[in-house]
Amino acid sequence: MVEFDIQEQILEKLNALVVVLNSSGNAEYVSKSACQLLGYDNNELIGSNWWDITRFSKPEGERTKNKILAVMRRSSASVETFEHLLKTSYGGQKWIRWNVSYLNEEQIIGIGYDVTDKKQQEKQLLDRNVQLLQQHKEIKDSIFYAQRIQQNSLQSKEYINSVFNHNFVLYKPKDIVSGDFYFFYQDNDNRYAFVVDCTGHGVPGAMMSMVANSIIKEVLLNKKAKAVSQILYELDKELFKCINSYGTELSSDGMDVAIISISKKTNRLHFAGAFRPMIIVRKEQIIELKASRYPLGFYNDVDKIFEEHVILLQPGDNLYLFTDGFLDQFGGENNKKLNRRNFKEMLKIASEMPLEEQESFLDYSFNNWKQEEEQTDDVLVVGIKI
Repeated sequence: MVEFDIQEQILEKLNALVVVLNSSGNAEYVSKSACQLLGYDNNELIGSNWWDITRFSKPEGERTKNKILAVMRRSSASVETFEHLLKTSYGGQKWIRWNVSYLNEEQIIGIGYDVTDKKQQEKQLLDRNVQLLQQHKEIKDSIFYAQRIQQNSLQSKEYINSVFNHNFVLYKPKDIVSGDFYFFYQDNDNRYAFVVDCTGHGVPGAMMSMVANSIIKEVLLNKKAKAVSQILYELDKELFKCINSYGTELSSDGMDVAIISISKKTNRLHFAGAFRPMIIVRKEQIIELKASRYPLGFYNDVDKIFEEHVILLQPGDNLYLFTDGFLDQFGGENNKKLNRRNFKEMLKIASEMPLEEQESFLDYSFNNWKQEEEQTDDVLVVGIKI
């Protein structure tokens, strides 16, 4: 073994271990570096002891020996690589990566490297990934539960039909839950439709939409506000109180809103908007009713003025309320925003279709524009035909 003494000195400098097995699989030579790493004397590891005392069970040792001997039977010049967990004399364990090759008809040699630290790092990374996956699953489960709550807070199709006979609602959250929100209501005199775009999307937006739901009901049912401009003023006050109830730092959260009311007797439409306009398509004419340039909620402590528009509706008019998600979607050949001009053209085309087909057309047009791009924001379009 003189040649191994020389080789071992070299391999020890490289922090390598050497084991030579005979054709029966017994260890004929175990390097000093291997003995030192595992904490055994050389004579404790020679022969079948190599498989008995460095393994955690006898069957495991037998399986590993047979796998290694298969290399010898192939009599190949190629090097086989294995990673095995070995037991140390003091009850610890070491991961060794072995490069095993055919030496001659009677012997096979394994050169190993201690990769325990690397394996521990891999295990820590794997454990961390498992933990992150579990956290991700719990978060997703919570969001899906929030989605069910939000969906249950939205009014049913049956109720919406009872307010407006001919309508559609295109509702496409960017994430699982949405910051966009719609609300319909009627009393003895008027029918109302609200489209609300809350700050943010996803969970923050969805939480704001629940606030919107609550304060709209407060203003309509308890405060009995009827004029659309007055409703905006009352919503603004209620929202400000709701999101600034505690602390001294004012919240900049808010929402953009478009509201219409239609008189049951005169068919006269009243509109008011906080950053959200509305569009009426009347035959070949497109009528845009502008919104006031103020959101609801805190806005630099300015005195807000919400203007009210009045227009007498005609049979066949198509009314559209919408948030900005459709218009702001990136896509097309140049990956730009869809913009208001293109959106108006889509509404003009849609208005010529039966109402039940308009939602599908707008949904198709949106996806066709978006293509493979990520959805930019929540999307909400409400259509009503007179």
